[in-house]
Amino acid sequence: MKRIVYISLALFTFFLRAQAQNHKNVYLFAYFKGNGEDGLHLAYSTDAYNWTTLKNDQSFLAPTVSKDKLMRDPCIIRGADGLFHMVWTVSWKDKGIGYASSKDLINWSEQQFLPVMAKEEGARNTWAPEITYDRQTKTYMIYWATTITGKFNETASKVESGYNHRLYYVTTKDFKTFSETKLLYDPGFNVIDATIVKNGNQFIMFLKDETPQPAQKNIKMAYADRLTGPYSKAGNPITGNYWAEGPTTLKTGNSWMVYFDKYRDHQYGAVQSADLKTWTDVSDKISLPKGLRHGTILTIKAKELDTLLKQ
Repeated sequence: MKRIVYISLALFTFFLRAQAQNHKNVYLFAYFKGNGEDGLHLAYSTDAYNWTTLKNDQSFLAPTVSKDKLMRDPCIIRGADGLFHMVWTVSWKDKGIGYASSKDLINWSEQQFLPVMAKEEGARNTWAPEITYDRQTKTYMIYWATTITGKFNETASKVESGYNHRLYYVTTKDFKTFSETKLLYDPGFNVIDATIVKNGNQFIMFLKDETPQPAQKNIKMAYADRLTGPYSKAGNPITGNYWAEGPTTLKTGNSWMVYFDKYRDHQYGAVQSADLKTWTDVSDKISLPKGLRHGTILTIKAKELDTLLKQ
């Protein structure tokens, strides 16, 4: 019986590898489960709709930094140096984020704590960091959401623990030295979960309007000519009559897909657009691993997936 099971698993793995080799590029979803205690999870897709877990949905990297030692909201990009660079939320209340790099998404550098909000005495948190690379300036921008006590009182509220976020950033060329922390975006409302991608000569920011009263809790878009801004006024929601957060996007052909966590419904959703103006809900067409929470999507090579499938 054990031999039959082993042969079946071997054949299944062989099938997955063969399937991957038929696609030049593969989409990889980096995400967390639970509260982020066990670390980095990965899933892949060749069509951007159907996703399969890697390593039997076990963690690829356990968190080690900050008092809370969490690895929430992982964001991975492929850098100009060929390395994979990752940042993540280490704690609900800390003033910094986690950082690590890898050549293969399996073996990671020593984890670092980047104290990006340490100089802000009133900073309450540092949530959902992401990285975007600017090829023109050869600079990486790391950005996140923070509530600073006493700031932006015009949108302050006592509900939801009084959180009132804005987006902040630092830049770096080597992940060793970093610029001073600056305000990236104040849209005039409580904002979290930004993700920024290049489209032609513009940068597009997908963001969550976190306004609690009356509740928005939806995904909107803003634009800029430079990665560091200034960004335009946020547009109308691209998501529907449900609460959504943690957007991540990819482009397949001429079509844009934006995935997001429908967190009150305990499921994932997605919308699709050919022109970034008219959006169609395709939530019923996607299939994602059970328990997947706020993460990011990147593109990897078939041979890189083959290495991951061996784990």
